[in-house]
Amino acid sequence: MEAWQLEAIRKLESEYGTVPPPWVVFNEHPYSLCWRMGGGEAHIEVWSDWWEEKDYSEAEKIEYFRQWKPPASWLEWMIDAIWEPADTDEEELANFARAEALGFGSKAEFDRAISDPKWLESDEVF
Repeated sequence: MEAWQLEAIRKLESEYGTVPPPWVVFNEHPYSLCWRMGGGEAHIEVWSDWWEEKDYSEAEKIEYFRQWKPPASWLEWMIDAIWEPADTDEEELANFARAEALGFGSKAEFDRAISDPKWLESDEVF
């Protein structure tokens, strides 16, 4: 990791005790431009490199997200962080079912939240 990333991790760990997921640091839609430039992009990069370096087990990943439960609009992102992105629609549905069984929310909740009109009013989304 680069020095700026290590410094960002140090600051986040000082403030939060760990590196929190994106929705904790920025109240933004997962498709927001926030994640493609500036602070949001930097946070995603730091989080992703930190997450990969942690090499958590599945149980540890689930526990991490229990601490930082995602809003429904972030369920798909969380699922991909725990189980890797699905290759088929069937795998995606199975992963959503796994997340729902763990108490994180359902595919229907995700679908409603991801297209919530409050986000569509923003010029920063999509």
